[in-house]
Amino acid sequence: MTALRITGGRVIDPGSGHDTEADVWIDGGRIAAIGAAPASFPSHDRIDAAGCIVCPGLVDLSARMREPGERHKGTIASESRAAIAGGITTVCCPPDTAPVIDAPATVELIRQRAIEADQARVYPIGALTAGLDGQYLAPMRALARAGCPAMGQADRDVDDSHVLRSALTYAATIDRPVILPACTPSLGHGCAHEGTVASGLGLPGIPVAAETTAVARIIALVADTGARVHIGRLSSAAAVDLLARAKADGLPVSADVAAHQLELTESALTGFDARAHLRPPLRSTGDRDALREAVAAGVIDAICSDHRPHEPDAKRRPFEASDPGLSGLETLLGLVLARVAAGDCDLVTALARVTAGPARILDLDLGHLRPNAPADLCIFDPDTETAVEPDRFVSRGHDTPLAGHTLPGRVRTVLVDGRIRSD
Repeated sequence: MTALRITGGRVIDPGSGHDTEADVWIDGGRIAAIGAAPASFPSHDRIDAAGCIVCPGLVDLSARMREPGERHKGTIASESRAAIAGGITTVCCPPDTAPVIDAPATVELIRQRAIEADQARVYPIGALTAGLDGQYLAPMRALARAGCPAMGQADRDVDDSHVLRSALTYAATIDRPVILPACTPSLGHGCAHEGTVASGLGLPGIPVAAETTAVARIIALVADTGARVHIGRLSSAAAVDLLARAKADGLPVSADVAAHQLELTESALTGFDARAHLRPPLRSTGDRDALREAVAAGVIDAICSDHRPHEPDAKRRPFEASDPGLSGLETLLGLVLARVAAGDCDLVTALARVTAGPARILDLDLGHLRPNAPADLCIFDPDTETAVEPDRFVSRGHDTPLAGHTLPGRVRTVLVDGRIRSD
């Protein structure tokens, strides 16, 4: 494995707040030093990062790889390449694959396919309940031993609160966080935010109450069990308020938001644009602004891509009949940098939400730049803008309501374990 020296870049380690121009020295797949050369550093190659930011590789808490089960939408190979193109070195795939990630054999299959792809790291999230059906607990201890850093339900609820309480209690005994969706299915049968836009288009709405009732129940059970719970993909101001109060009370709860929720609102649905059919739905301007404030304040701990690639036909149907989701791996960094450009937060804080923040939630030794840490790095040019051109996406999914937008930043070089994956 070739030793490397990265020179001339602005090195940002969001976890520690380190932000200075320095050299980064890499040997044996790990960071050897930042700043002065370590003693007896071997012969090495050089990467010129002048004018660029050198930061930890991004860690994405929710990205569908579509494999196993839906290879017509994407594969671990195709989507992990897309992750690298977006500066993401670690992706976590939810357990709603086919088969569901509720057996160690499925975990091993995903891990093996990721090794064969040799691109981004892929961490399977284990199922909380068998088949995600909410009735019986999955073999969480075995899933943890197989390599799952967390357990979750993807978009599926556990309707029986007794079962959910038992699952959280058990997850606490194996010291694994649980990722739960912020939606009550019985209130979430619509396809758009319940508001003026949906009413004007005649689309069935999903009320904010679908989110707040779920979040309130989760918080109550966290207080009861002491389990660590991460709430996935908040979309409303009211849910942010509930989360802030729970954190103020010292409860072990965290949350993320999908990057597109920080940019877009329900107005993107105008003209029945099925590319804006998302779940959770795009909500009001007030909700979006509250999410931005929560990210800056640290109430929301992480920003994810919520990547859900689709084949073209899935988005060519009438709005309500189309499949929800977008391809978000290759726009994650740009959307995060857009918040910095808008003055919502500083660069170190923004990068923390896609590096140190998500890694900390899952107890992963990633998302930071410290000696002996894995050399997973993203080098990007902050001063070059990138046009969102879905036809040029590396992902098999080419649908996003951001098409035609211009976002700040351009990924230059990505390293995983000290090896260049994109340059």
